[in-house]
Parts: sequence; structure tokens; C-alpha cells
Amino acid sequence: MLILSRHCVLCSHSSKFLSSYTARRKYFSENSVKNELAAAYKPHEIANSKSQDTYFCSKVASNEPPFSLILPPPNITGTLHLGHALTSTIQDVLVKWHKMKGRKTMWVPGLDHAGIATQVIVEKKLWKERGLTRHDLGRSEFEKEVLKWKNEKGLTIIQQLKCLNIDLNWDKETFTMDEKRSKAVTEAFIKLFEDGLIYRADHLVNWSCALQSAISDIEVEHIQVNGLTKLTVPGYDKPVQFGFLTKFAYKLTDSEEEVIVATTRPETMLGDVAVCVNPKDTRYSRSIGKMLYHPFRHERIPIIADEFVDPEFGTGAVKITPAHDPTDFEAAKRHNLKLIPVINEKGLLTNVCDEFTGIKRFDAREKILNRLAEVQLLRGTSDHSMTVPVCSRSKDVVEYLTKPQWFLSCSQMAERAVLDVREGKLQIEPAGFEKVWYQWLENIRDWCISRQLWWGHRIPAYSCHKKESMNEPVWVAAENESNAKAKASKLLKCDINHIECVQDQDVLDTWFSSGLQPFSVHGWPEKTEDLEKYYPLSLMETGHDILFFWVARMVMLGSHLTGQLPFKKILLHGIICDSHGRKMSKSLGNVVAPEDVIKGTTLEKMNEILKHNYKTGILSSEELKKALEGQKKMFPNGIPECGADALRYTLLSHNIKSHIINFDVNECRTNQLFGNKIWQATKFTLLWINKVREAQPPNKFEVNRFDYQEFGLMDRWVLSRLDHMLGTVQNAMDNFDFYIATAALKQFLYYEYCDIYLEAVKTDLKDKTIEEVAKVHCITLLTCLDKCLRALAPFMPALSQHLHKHLPNLWNIGCDRSFPQLLNLKNSELEAEVQEITDVITCIRRLKKIFNITFKYKPEAYLETLTVDRSQKFHQVIKDLAHLYTFNILDHKPTTNGLVKERVRENTVYVVVPEELRKNLEVDIGKMEQKKEKLLKELEKLNQMISAAAYREKASPETQQNATRKIAQLNEKIDRITYIQSLKQ
Repeated sequence: MLILSRHCVLCSHSSKFLSSYTARRKYFSENSVKNELAAAYKPHEIANSKSQDTYFCSKVASNEPPFSLILPPPNITGTLHLGHALTSTIQDVLVKWHKMKGRKTMWVPGLDHAGIATQVIVEKKLWKERGLTRHDLGRSEFEKEVLKWKNEKGLTIIQQLKCLNIDLNWDKETFTMDEKRSKAVTEAFIKLFEDGLIYRADHLVNWSCALQSAISDIEVEHIQVNGLTKLTVPGYDKPVQFGFLTKFAYKLTDSEEEVIVATTRPETMLGDVAVCVNPKDTRYSRSIGKMLYHPFRHERIPIIADEFVDPEFGTGAVKITPAHDPTDFEAAKRHNLKLIPVINEKGLLTNVCDEFTGIKRFDAREKILNRLAEVQLLRGTSDHSMTVPVCSRSKDVVEYLTKPQWFLSCSQMAERAVLDVREGKLQIEPAGFEKVWYQWLENIRDWCISRQLWWGHRIPAYSCHKKESMNEPVWVAAENESNAKAKASKLLKCDINHIECVQDQDVLDTWFSSGLQPFSVHGWPEKTEDLEKYYPLSLMETGHDILFFWVARMVMLGSHLTGQLPFKKILLHGIICDSHGRKMSKSLGNVVAPEDVIKGTTLEKMNEILKHNYKTGILSSEELKKALEGQKKMFPNGIPECGADALRYTLLSHNIKSHIINFDVNECRTNQLFGNKIWQATKFTLLWINKVREAQPPNKFEVNRFDYQEFGLMDRWVLSRLDHMLGTVQNAMDNFDFYIATAALKQFLYYEYCDIYLEAVKTDLKDKTIEEVAKVHCITLLTCLDKCLRALAPFMPALSQHLHKHLPNLWNIGCDRSFPQLLNLKNSELEAEVQEITDVITCIRRLKKIFNITFKYKPEAYLETLTVDRSQKFHQVIKDLAHLYTFNILDHKPTTNGLVKERVRENTVYVVVPEELRKNLEVDIGKMEQKKEKLLKELEKLNQMISAAAYREKASPETQQNATRKIAQLNEKIDRITYIQSLKQ
């Protein structure tokens, strides 16, 4: 007798014993109404249930601390894409899972102001719609325009998130520029400044002329060009050429000798302050210390020696332009050379040389080359491999300019972050990113945190000086001007009323405020109850592409400002790409919005969005054309309605730890059909439970004790497989291997529960409705369904809840809504037996298909086996699942005519081919061989086509599906001929 706990689905005591027949009939009647389900699964009809965040949860509280995490705040630059959907779904699955285990959760949503990106978009919109620049409006009015944008896009983003059926703590929603977060930013800046980690200095910065702002090192992409290459540069009508080396000469001032230098940026030669050679280069040893004549500035510049020069590069002599090159900047500091800026913030040449003043930097290149030729100093050009620094946001070629900026010293904080990982205090998964973590942090440079923008947190730093004093001002960090004067008065040793203060005009890098998120969302710098309870976070989950933009900075800032790591585990997921492996981009037309998959959309509507983006300035005319073509190829028939659950399931059916995650809309459609399979299985279960309990005598259906040993073979088998699935899912969740969990759920529900078990018990349910065996099948059906829906709930919350609510509360099954525990009914021996039987069934089905034996021919099959008694237990299962009219199990070969056979392990399967079909096989072997050769040629041609490099990128999904289907058909025809030929040999 199997006695299990109250919370076990096979409980030994029923939670309700209905002694009254009248009460029983009423109870069944009420449950029958409750259990009515629509004919098919339609996602939109069950979406957005208000109780999804509370339905599936454990009644028993866990002793573990709260599970706390934050949603990486989406930028208000636009709407969400599938990358956001992936992040949200991963985190939501974890939140739901922990809730179902009885753990308290806190998942904070928010929005990021996205300084540079948002300002650029709003500026484009203003110019496209009203022909205005931000300067036409003024700072205050421009900020109002951005806030309008934020309010509009923020509302859309929140609605998109809610469509994903996620359990965020919406009452905790934050915005990186709201009052509390702004206070945290100010406090953090002041503390870091007063700790000596923030400083202001003239330094070479990465400058985007298009953005009119400095950008950080990790916002710079380095594009490798091999030889002459044209690149599109914002602000230029024609592409600009890169990938060539120019040689020109400097004449010595005291002789006719010359030194030839080689450069990839001839336009910067106006700012040359020296020519440098390697001190070991014997070609130039006697020239070191001599002076050269600058042909356009009409000044003398020295020849210097420094070991950084590669004697093998170019001529072995390099020009030094410290105002526009990081390496030259460091060399200039070593040799005490002056800086001469020749390119300004707008990308125009300065007035260093009058004849070139105001010319665009790349237009000036040709003019300078022409002038060098005129004065007979040009020595030729040649193709050359080079790296071009490009702004990741504006796609502008980065200029290195000397600007006064604010910097955060990172070396000490980075050293601590490296040590935390090395000592295991901070774990990174996948572990392969640990090496990247060390490399980046061990070579980190100080972070330029100031941006020349209007949208963002204005830097809380004030330049203070005594009134009517010409002395150098002092910089202080303060909450406001009054506090700044109070601090400055101590430094300047004067009365506060004699001090004038001016706040810095720049704003902070967006990633600075984002880096405070783990603790600022909980009220830091105040010592709030939430901060005490939910910080540090339990986990930081995000895409690996922002490991250093965001995660590393959270670790450095969090450790310094709060004294503890902001989280102890980092989970990184891959980047969403399309089905061809291309990164999703608006300009490629392959971006998929989550709501388009959830609700479905037409190609026309998708095109309308692209055209709207063009009208508002987000896309150029060239990008619009490319995007429209891309959408037509990717989604010729639009996107069918799949629902949020199918989208979630598809995203997590891939290994999220992979570097790239290829997303195919067709997979979503498949998973929506999987949802319908579960729906129909639930309908089947409810139908037969109602039929069996109505057919059973009064009270017999509610018998409160079950003998597990009396359960049928297939009942015990499916419960064993249920245990296997639950164990696999639990282990997968522990290790964040969601793709293993989804595969296990689909394997059990789709194949083992629906295709095998349901089919195997149909005969018993129909023929033995009033017998005990039918009731046992109902118990098994309900047990599996209850456990599966609870295990499925984190992945498909809407569908799971809707179906679980319809389960009748019989034998205490369905009363538990926590994450399902194992039944401990694993039976490996029985599983092995059933696997052998399913192999037999598969073989019979295949032979029937090869010879086109449909049920109208009354299919007949035999199984020759040495274990007749054991196999006989599964006689009806084999007959039902193989769809046979006659089936016999023998210990010898059958004598029936027209047999075809195939070996299955230690057994032999025989299928009778009817005489009518045998006659059709009496064909000439030669003709059959010719047909096979033709099919093989066709198959080879198709395989060559799909293996071509450009096929997956250029062929439409529909074309690829047709090709895959055709290949499967050809293989089946070839297999059939091969099999028939083997019989005739």
C-alpha cells in the first residue's frame, strides 16, 4: 500500500469524502461546469490574468532570504525588442520558480534615461518635424521635449512588459532621473569626489563630432579595414576613404636632407610638433636632436627618439600629433611637447593654418595632400591595413580631442573586482567570461564620466572663486550652490558671501547612474527597510554585451559606495539574432517586436512602423529601403499570432548561455501548437474523468485509498517518466539550463503523455469505464497533468494557470500550487521494457508507411520474441499505438504469406503486405534503380543549395521550409526503394 503525504498527488486520504450521493452529484455538476474548455487554445482569450502573480505559489514559506533582482532598465529611446523580452523572461521564470518554492521575491522594474541615445533621437525628431535644433529651443524647453518623449515611450514599454505575463513589483518602479535616483547620483558623485577618485583634467578623449560629446572607451568600436575602403561618415555626402598610407617629407632646417614620415591621417599633420624615431634605428641616429621645418605653420619641430616607434612601420619615422592621437599624447608628456589642436568639436579645422581654417576634417585631407604635392614634399600613397575607431551610437569616426573632462579613477576599484572573482566571492556564469573580466579590468583606464549633453544628470560640481579675484578657481562637489559656497569658503579661507560659484554645464555618463541601480532602487543613500532586506541582490542577470558597460561598473561602484558586493552571482545570456545568425537591426528590417509575435501582425503594419521611423528621423532613406526589403524577405506573410507563452517558451528553448541565440518566428508558431496539444490533453482528461465518475456507482469514485501495485503497467510507466521529467527540470533550473527544462517538458507532455500514454489508455477508458482500471487511469491522467502544469507554469504562465484552474479537486490532486516535488516512483526496469515496446511500435509504423498499408487493408503484424510472456503484457498497447487490425506475439516465425521483416534489438517484427500492394511492387529492378538515381541526384542538388554560405541569409524562411520538407520527402522515397531492393536480393 502506497501512503504518501497530504501534498502528494497520490495521497492516501481524500481531502473530501462525499458520503451523500446528492452532495456528490451536486459537486460533480459544479465541477463539470467549471471544467468546460473552449474547443482550441487561443492565446489572446486567456492572456493577462490579474492573478498570475499569486496563483502559483507555495503555501509554505521558505526559510531562505528573499530572492531579489532588478530588471535592467530599458532605454527610453524607443520600444522593446526581443533582447528585452529574453532578459525579462529569464528573470521572470526565476521569480516564478522561487515563488512556487515559497521564497519571498522582489523584482524591481525601471526605465533608463539613456542620455546620448535619447538626446540624439529627440533632436532628429525635432529637426524632421519642426526644423528646429535644441539650441533654437534652449536647454529648459529641450528638456521638456525629452520628457514628453519619455512619458510616451515609457508608457509603451511598460505595456510591452506586461504583455509578457511577468511578475514585476510594479509598485517599486523607478526612473534613473526621478527624484530619489537623482539624489543617489549626487550623493555618489560627492562621495567619490571627496574620496579622491573623481578628478577634472585636460585629457585626450574619444569625441563624436556627430553627438558633440565625449564618449567612453567601451562606446568605441574598432573597425578593421584591409586596404583602400570607403566608409559612410555622418555629415558627408560621399563615403570617405580609409585604408591607405601617405608618405611625405620634412626638410631639415640646416640642410637639404629630409625625413620621410608615414601616416594614415595626413589631415592632422598641421598639428605635428615633432618627428619620432627609435633610438636603436641606425638610419636616424645622427639626426636625433636636429630640427625640421613645418611647411604650413612655418615653425621648427624637433626629431626625438622614443622606443615606442616600430622601425618596421612605414619609414621608421612617425609624426607626433599629441592633440589627436593617444600614443602621441603620452609621448608628448614624456618629451614635454606642446599640444596643437587642429580639429575642433564640430570636426572642422582650427585656425592653426589660415588657408585650411573651417574646412571639414576629411575634406581637408585632399587639400593638404594637394598642397604637399605643390611644395614637392608628397612622397606617395599606398594601400594599408588599419583600424578605424567608430562611435557605437552615432557611427561617426571618433576624433581624439583634448578637452577638460571629469574622470573616475578605476584602478583600485577594478583591482578589488578582479580579486572578488578570483577568490570566488563573485561568480560569473558562463565561467568563460572570467578571463575576459580579468583582461578588461586589469588593463582598465580611468573612466571619462562627463558628457557634453543637455539630457542627463547635471554634474554636481561647482567652479568657485573669490569675487574680484584672478586666482585659479577651486572645484567642489555639492548638492547645491549654497553647499558648494560653504565648502569653497573653507578651501579659499574667506567669507561665504565673497564667493561666486558656477555649476559645470556637462552631464554624467548614463552608465554612472545605471551603475548605482542595485542599491539606488532600494532607497540608497537612505538606510531604508528595503535596502536592508533586498540588498545585495540575489543575482544579476543580463546580456553579455553590457558586461563592462554596466555589470563591472555596478560591481566597482557598489563595492566602494556600500562596502559590499551588489550581488554575488552574475548570469550572462547571449545576443538575440535572426534565424540567419544576423544581429537584429532596424536598418536590416529583421527586428521583431515582442507584441508582433504575441498578437501577430501583417507585413503592411510592419512596413508602416519603418516608414514612421523614417518620418521621425530614426531611419535614413537608405536604411528605410534596406529595411523594407529585409522585412519582405523575412516575413512575406507577416507574423501569425503565437501568444506570450509561446514566445517565452521559444526564447528559453535555446541555451541562453550561448554567445548568440538565433530566433525563428516559426519556432514560436510550433510552440503555440504545443500549447494547443496541452490544451487538448486537458480536455481529454477532463472529459474522461467526468465520464468515468458518472459511470461509477455512488461513492466508489471517491475511494480514499489506492494500492499503487494495482496501477496498470502504462500508469506506472508514465508516472516513472513524470518523475524523470520533474528531476530533469529541477536540476536544469538549479543550473539556469532552461533549454534542458523546456526540452524535458516537451518530451514528456508531447510524446510520452499525449502520444503514448493517452493513446494507450483509450481502449480501457472506452471499454472498462465502470471498472477500477478506468478510475486508476483518471488518477494517473490528473496526477500527470497537475504536476506538469505546475512545472510548466514558470515558462507558460497564462496557459498553465488557465488549465490548472479547470482541474477538479479530486483525491487532493490539484490543491497544491507550489513547484512540484518528485513522486519517488522511478521504475527504470519498466521504462526499459516500454522503450523496447515503443521501438517495436515505431518499426511497425515505418514498415506500414513504406508499403502504404493504411487501416482499410486491415493491417496485420507479428512480433517474434523470446520473452513472449513479458511482451504479452503490452499486446494491447502495441496494437493500439501501431494502429493494427490484427497483432500476435509468437516465439517462432509466422507462416503467413507476404511478410516483410525487420530486426528490433533481440526481436523480429513482421508486417503482412496485402496481395494488392505486393502486386504493385512487382516492378523491374532496373527501373527502380533508375528512379533511385534520379532521386539521389535531386537530393544532392538540394543539399548543395542549402549548404551554400549565402543560402541561410538570402533565402526566405518559406523557401527554406519548403527545401527542408522536400529533402525529407526524398529521403523517405529513397529509403523505401532501398528497403524494397533489399527484400528482392
